[in-house]
Amino acid sequence: MTAAVHQFVPTFEPGATGAHMLELRRLLREDLGLESEIFTEHIRGEYATLRDGAHRYTDYGAAVTARPDDVLVYQMAIGSVVADFVRDRVEQSPHRMLVINYHNFTPMRYLQAWDHGVTWGVEWGMRQLRELAPLTTLGIAVSVFNEADLRDAGYDRTTVVPVLCDLDAMGATVDTDLERRLKETKRGTDWFFIGRIAPNKCQHDIVKAFAAYRSLYDDASRLWLVGGSSSATYLRALTETIDDLGLAGAATLTGALPQEAVNAYFRVADAFVCLSEHEGFCVPIVESWWHRVPVIAFAAAAVPETVGDGGLLLRSKRPATAAAAVNRVARDTQLAGALVEQGSRRLERFSLPSTRARFADALRPLLA
Repeated sequence: MTAAVHQFVPTFEPGATGAHMLELRRLLREDLGLESEIFTEHIRGEYATLRDGAHRYTDYGAAVTARPDDVLVYQMAIGSVVADFVRDRVEQSPHRMLVINYHNFTPMRYLQAWDHGVTWGVEWGMRQLRELAPLTTLGIAVSVFNEADLRDAGYDRTTVVPVLCDLDAMGATVDTDLERRLKETKRGTDWFFIGRIAPNKCQHDIVKAFAAYRSLYDDASRLWLVGGSSSATYLRALTETIDDLGLAGAATLTGALPQEAVNAYFRVADAFVCLSEHEGFCVPIVESWWHRVPVIAFAAAAVPETVGDGGLLLRSKRPATAAAAVNRVARDTQLAGALVEQGSRRLERFSLPSTRARFADALRPLLA
């Protein structure tokens, strides 16, 4: 039986992919009894100080023994020299297996108008995804939506395992001072969305829907958009849109926040509103269920697959339509309660014990 399964990623940092990798390493070590380390080119944020963190990718073979029957798991989301390094290691040993854990590429159409320089990373990644297909023993996608990309890129053997995330640990600590301040200043319905400030996540559409909501239904409502920016030009345009619509003070861009602050916003929010046009999974939807916040989302990309019957799915995200949907949930306590209960039931599908078991089942045939 294979003794080691090691993970590789271009950047190891806090976020959905980083947390997923830590949970996968724990699964490999504790449940499967395997040696498992993380290798990367860049380490960012609090992950740089983890006691049991990551190694530089070029230290594979030095930090740990590179065995000829190792399984290498590459976390794929952008082009990187790390992918080329992994390819070379697999080509060097005919018994060394490669698993691609695919998290999705942001389509070029969302990047070119805002960050033309970033498109090379996506183009590079798409090319590497195709190049690695003949060397890959198994492709694991985090959604059926993503699995289609793997098959289009030439992957014959694929499966779907959702993102591994420990929701109980994520929700365990709360910034109680922030929660208290938010509650003390609450006057109306509070909208919430968390995700990178990025064109594909369409925070501008949330802002326009929120403006319609304040005009039509509740001028005391607030909007919180939480997340760091991956596009300076889009962030600037979004800030200008908030000002132009007279929403300064009502719509807040918080930037990236620690998890305990995020939890405070979740605990006060009345609705999680997602109008993204491209999501490969969308972990915050699952977080919303854990916090018992009703989900209202535009039915695009992987969002309908993730939401299922656990939220109100919109076929149109025109500002008046989205505003009316939020108003209906805010005013109809029976509907809001039903959405919360349906989300709670669907949460089991993405619970950590469930996803860990599915990932272990996907790997076991490779390990024998």
